[in-house]
Amino acid sequence: MRGWWREIAGLVLPVACGGCGRPRTELCAVCAHALAGAPPRRVRPSPEPAGLPVVHAAAPYADAVRELLLAHKERGALALAGPLGGALAGAVAAAAPTGTAGSADGPLLLVPVPSSRRSVRARGHDPTRRIALAAAARLRRSGRPARVVPVLRQRRYVADQAGLGARGRLANLSGALEVVPGGTRLLTAGRVVLVDDLMTTGASLAEAARALGAVHLPFIPGIPHGLPTGSAQRGIEQRVAAVIASSPASFEINRNSSETSIVAGGER
Repeated sequence: MRGWWREIAGLVLPVACGGCGRPRTELCAVCAHALAGAPPRRVRPSPEPAGLPVVHAAAPYADAVRELLLAHKERGALALAGPLGGALAGAVAAAAPTGTAGSADGPLLLVPVPSSRRSVRARGHDPTRRIALAAAARLRRSGRPARVVPVLRQRRYVADQAGLGARGRLANLSGALEVVPGGTRLLTAGRVVLVDDLMTTGASLAEAARALGAVHLPFIPGIPHGLPTGSAQRGIEQRVAAVIASSPASFEINRNSSETSIVAGGER
């Protein structure tokens, strides 16, 4: 009921930009540019948790982008799911570009990092899943088959991550996720891309990747993940992920790493 009320309220209450508060627009041109005006980039948290996939992000988590994510997630600005999904779609396309290994193995399968049931109840909606659905729709309109496959769930209690550092978040999430019954076969239909709205320490994405790798795939002739005939069962080898935003420092680390590689290669 809360989600429906927020959607109805958005039709009758005064509209303001979720990023800066400018009146009479849900998203102004300046904040839209901050969200998706630059190409997505690979990001790395520091320290980087073991098992973290290669992550691409659309924008640094600061200023207008931070306010847009909070407005959608915590303040019920559900109309922002469209532009946020567009930014996520760009990050997904960067994480799984056409012409790379596995790109022709079927549709892109966007697997959202799940929110806890109590968080969904408190907010009245599941923000990550809503944004993932908008991202899949944007990808399909651009000509890339994509769908959302919400096969992950929390298998035990997870404490609120707010206030926890990198080690605390890793410990809090270790072993917390699992693939739902019946979800294994869904993961074999295309190329899996883990998605989330935000990466801070990388603990959530690393745990989600571990959960996907822990499943036991039955032998399926022609499985698109390259299992040879008679091979041992294994899980999904998760290599890529996409988020809307990541900390500004994670972008800086990526830039410095790139510059170091160029210098080491003899270029100035």
